[in-house]
Amino acid sequence: MINKKTVRILFTFLLFFIVVEMVAQIDSQKINVDEYLYDIANSPSADNIEKDIVKLVSFGTRHTLSDTVSNTRGIGAARRSIKASFDQISKDCGNCLDVSYHKELAKADNRRITKDTWIVNVLAVQKGTLYPNRYVIMSGDIDSRVSDPNNFTSDSPGANDNASGMAGTIEAARVLSKYKFPVSVIFVGLSGEEQGLYGGKFLAETFKEKGYDIIGVLNNDMISNIEGVDGVIENNSFRIFSEAISMNLTEQQKSAMRFYGGEVDGPSRQLARYIASLTQKYMTNLEPIMVYRLDRFGRGGHHKPFNDIGFPGVRIMETHENYNRQHQDIRVENGISYGDVIEGVNFDYAAKLTGVNAITLAALASAAEQPKNVKIKGAVESSAQLNWDMSSDKHLKGYKVYWRKTTDATWQNSKYVGKVSSYEFKNLVIDNYLFGVASVAENGAESVVVFPGN
Repeated sequence: MINKKTVRILFTFLLFFIVVEMVAQIDSQKINVDEYLYDIANSPSADNIEKDIVKLVSFGTRHTLSDTVSNTRGIGAARRSIKASFDQISKDCGNCLDVSYHKELAKADNRRITKDTWIVNVLAVQKGTLYPNRYVIMSGDIDSRVSDPNNFTSDSPGANDNASGMAGTIEAARVLSKYKFPVSVIFVGLSGEEQGLYGGKFLAETFKEKGYDIIGVLNNDMISNIEGVDGVIENNSFRIFSEAISMNLTEQQKSAMRFYGGEVDGPSRQLARYIASLTQKYMTNLEPIMVYRLDRFGRGGHHKPFNDIGFPGVRIMETHENYNRQHQDIRVENGISYGDVIEGVNFDYAAKLTGVNAITLAALASAAEQPKNVKIKGAVESSAQLNWDMSSDKHLKGYKVYWRKTTDATWQNSKYVGKVSSYEFKNLVIDNYLFGVASVAENGAESVVVFPGN
């Protein structure tokens, strides 16, 4: 029988471990953003990413229509393994993640869905401490394919495309689970990408129906190859693909662009600039390359379904692709090896790109609500006036205004203007510049810049 003294001792130990766990998770609201973003940038482990990629490759094929019953082969085994990884991360951080499946039925389309198929995504949600219904998202793809997109039986390792993006997403969850953020973070493995972006489409529609406030989607698709098909070997740059404007613009807004600008300043493009700026500040020996396209020429990725319904989203990926390792049957022809195998993966590079994602998620999840209803005027005047709605966000310190020449790709100038709802640029001709506004939180974290009219 356990006596009262033993019970008290056990209770004291339990209370001690609870307090230790609470202290172990760093509250980003109370620390300046610089103090933890530098740490986060270097936290992703290449060893962890290697283990996760090797595990995903071990399932032989992860084709969307492959085996769902086996524990050793097929997409069913892969998604259960991913869920187990998220579950373990959640256990390690005191159940800080809500881990679940999201599934919808894709009907046969006589193209790449040859039979009715359940599309199953795996989600891990780290709820925000202040704004649980405001979200930032990092995604990787679960599925893989070979030359024939309908071949769901042949070996399809998908080591780079896209076990690398999925492993990076899992590792980012490990890193960020050690912190607490005001805004919620979603880590998700999406299915059905190779068959027509089904997983992203279904999930984006669900988020839209639930009224989620999605700040940004970081789609990671191929983040580990450094040897290009063109013979270039290079590991110190990466690409950020972003579309120019929102697909939800009204005809009136489109018409206004002809007079006021904004053709390259949609929410997704601003998100890309934000990622580039963070990379330049917090990462070392890594150059962000902004590509002004939705995706590669004539191709698409899993951020597109989110863009389609108005959510900002970008694709983060390697600079140098190797088409011999994408969507290929494993073989050797004319002395050339084909196939997306583990030998084509650089784990250190994948860890660096995971760091880019982690600092972006952390910064966005630490920021105050971005400015709303931003407007500008100043035609035929010697000044420009920005106006926006004052936010009631308790985490808000104030606002920063940005401006750049119309031909500059990124924001070149900025000024903190305090907790105000307007600012006038005196003796600055509006015709020659573009303008924007970002919020600044008490911890120094900034929101994405908002262009007038977006």
